[in-house]
Amino acid sequence: MAQPLALVLNVPEALGDQDQEPSPYEESEVHDSFHQLIQEQSQLAEELELQQRQLVAGTLGVPGTSPSFIGSGHQSLLGPEGAPVHSAATLRILASMPSRTIGRSRGAIISQYYNRTVKLRRRGSRPLLGDMVHSARPSLRLYDLELDPTALEEDEKQGLLVKELQGLSVAQRDHMLRGMPLNLAEKRCLREKSQVQRGKRRARQDRGGVFSCCSRLRYACILALHSLGLALLSGLHAVRPWRHTLKQIGGQFGSSVLSYFLFLKTLLAFNALLLLLPLGLLVGVQAALPPGPPDPAPAFTGLELLTGGGCFTHTVMYYGYYSNATLSQPCVPPRDGHQCSPGASSLPYNMPLAYLFTMGAAFFITCISLVYSMSHAFGESYRVGSTKGVHAITVFCSWDYKVTEKRASRLQQDNIRTQLKELLAEWQLHRSPQSLRGRLRQAVLLGLAWLLCLGTMLGCSVAVFVFSEVMIQSPVSAGQEARLLALPLVVSLLNLGASYLFRGLAALERHESPGLEVYVAICRNLILKMAILGILCYHWLGRRVAALQGQCWEDFVGQELYRFMVMDFVFALLDTLFGELVWRLISERKLKRRRKPEFDIARNVLDLIYGQTLTWLGVLFSPLLPAVQVLRLLLLFLVKKASLMANCQAPRRPWLASHMSTVFLTLLCFPSFLGAAIFLCYAVWQVKPSSTCGPFRTLDTMYEAGRVWVRHLESVGPGASWVPWLHRYLVDSTFFLFLASALLLAIIYFNIQVVKGQRKVISLLKEQIRNTLQGALGQSQVTRHREPICLATNKIAPGAVDCPGGGRQDLLDQQASLCLREEGEEQSSQKRGGRDALCPACRRRGQLVGQ
Repeated sequence: MAQPLALVLNVPEALGDQDQEPSPYEESEVHDSFHQLIQEQSQLAEELELQQRQLVAGTLGVPGTSPSFIGSGHQSLLGPEGAPVHSAATLRILASMPSRTIGRSRGAIISQYYNRTVKLRRRGSRPLLGDMVHSARPSLRLYDLELDPTALEEDEKQGLLVKELQGLSVAQRDHMLRGMPLNLAEKRCLREKSQVQRGKRRARQDRGGVFSCCSRLRYACILALHSLGLALLSGLHAVRPWRHTLKQIGGQFGSSVLSYFLFLKTLLAFNALLLLLPLGLLVGVQAALPPGPPDPAPAFTGLELLTGGGCFTHTVMYYGYYSNATLSQPCVPPRDGHQCSPGASSLPYNMPLAYLFTMGAAFFITCISLVYSMSHAFGESYRVGSTKGVHAITVFCSWDYKVTEKRASRLQQDNIRTQLKELLAEWQLHRSPQSLRGRLRQAVLLGLAWLLCLGTMLGCSVAVFVFSEVMIQSPVSAGQEARLLALPLVVSLLNLGASYLFRGLAALERHESPGLEVYVAICRNLILKMAILGILCYHWLGRRVAALQGQCWEDFVGQELYRFMVMDFVFALLDTLFGELVWRLISERKLKRRRKPEFDIARNVLDLIYGQTLTWLGVLFSPLLPAVQVLRLLLLFLVKKASLMANCQAPRRPWLASHMSTVFLTLLCFPSFLGAAIFLCYAVWQVKPSSTCGPFRTLDTMYEAGRVWVRHLESVGPGASWVPWLHRYLVDSTFFLFLASALLLAIIYFNIQVVKGQRKVISLLKEQIRNTLQGALGQSQVTRHREPICLATNKIAPGAVDCPGGGRQDLLDQQASLCLREEGEEQSSQKRGGRDALCPACRRRGQLVGQ
């Protein structure tokens, strides 16, 4: 390939004009000539490359070369060494490819953005050319264009670009740099040079007395605050545990394992959002204004971390600590001995009303964010476009050319390789359907496995119910708090054992699709966990409330849910230790196998949904339970990440998990969040609160706090009559609740139908494009019959062709020789007798006459 010539524009500068900026006329002329040279350079290189390839094409007349037909209806010639020789249009396209023009494109990019910055700065700050005197319009005679093959550096072009970037504002400069198709290192270099030069210019202006002392101080404060904000943002970005982990997991283990960690990250956001309102409106206020002199707390023994009782009982962590009175800041009497004025104290704070409405608002915000996340995930996973051609897109369009670091490029390579494996596995799965005999065998195995799974679920549910009744009949005394861990221990053991049984049955079933295997395991674990949680809800609100008459049953339920969360986390750690680490050590050292265990996506995801359901169930009785869940999720992320990297291997059968996030969020919304909302609504509307603790101790139900407040507003006067009306028709009425639920379901259904409609429209448009292309190809074949082409001259002749050998062939005659390969065996056999021959002239030169 021809080497491109390096054209450099030498613009001499006058000695006295070192610090002066060029005039608009100078910039325009210099840049126009500079840009014209780059275009001429590109055209010159393309012409040289075309000449070389046409010289190769001319070697076809050399004896020993043979033509070759490739494909159906298309022709390709092979040169002396087997290299394909293309037409002039193809050579022109190849010459303009990025791999052939990469030496010229960088200079064109810098020149293009130099022109943009000139226009932006001239628009804001430069005077018009007509307003300038003639002496300020320098001549171009000093500009000299010379050919310098040795000067390959682009410092002068960068200097022009930096000088123009200096004249822009900070926002315009950042926007311009962000849009440049350069790598990050070059962008960073341009930004640093432009910032340094702007600082030097301001220093010269300051020495000249342009800015005052106050202006310099204000500018320094602004820069300091900006630097502090950037440092805090970078620090927060570095603190995140998933900074580089998610890309690494996606590259090594695929999208299926990555979906688990993305779901865990989503749960962290939900719990942080759920914690904000109770932490600011309940916990902070009650901690600032304690209800009374605290009782002497018992000594800390360490068992409280597992049971949640002991010294944690009489704290802001549980429901019973919160006051049922109207809180206000106590008045401090003045030093002169006078009494407090009536308005000296702060505004009253109704704690029962705040507790009720804060929990309701937190759940409502969580519901809205959950529905939005689910609809967004649905739109992302069920994309409008089809998956046809995604293999070529992944191969040719996945690489990010702005990546310059070695680690980042290696991660990107792993991601692209894993994506290709998943796409090919999905493609092979659709191309190899199972036989009828295999389907019948699979259906019988599935039926037997589901019968065994349902029996296991029923047995586990009965066991939990019986053990919970035993726990009610044998109350725990004051010194036996460890016995409270018995029920959470039994439930966690049943969940873990049943999940391993389901995994073994999935291995016996031998599902054809790995994705189907994961979905079946998720369904089985979900049914088991929801059945156990249903029995526990009945145990807490049905049996425990009646058994704990005269005691604070809300605190007991909150502590029970805390124990379940802690025990579930402990079993997750034990499963990670023995199920992954110990099994890997046994497999490598004892069994001498190199296989590592695979990451169980179904069981780990259902553990996350189970823990989140416990959090939603207990937030009413323990406002700080979302904080415990946030800490649990962070530790779980770190432990699972370390175990995955050290003890697990990538799935033996890779599969594309394009819908996993949508499925996880759907399961989190409907069985989990909906069940927790029903449980809490029943507790608020139907169950009588304890008479010894909590903000609702004097009321029949928790919901009565809202009605008491409404009656108080009605007695105040007619000025607040609209508040009782809102409470009566929006809060007290069940119609609004059903209307809001129907509206949310309608939004979800509308999004689904919109996506389906868009996919249908795009499929119709693709079919229309396909039909149009087929019609165009048919028309082009008819045109080829009427306008043949001689490959020796590469020209179209409407009626005849003059071959280089001197022969003239009339192609309208029936005995004309045409070199054509038609589609279909019947058409080619009919035309082979009279139309597949070589013309005499072209036979002498080894050329073909064809359409």
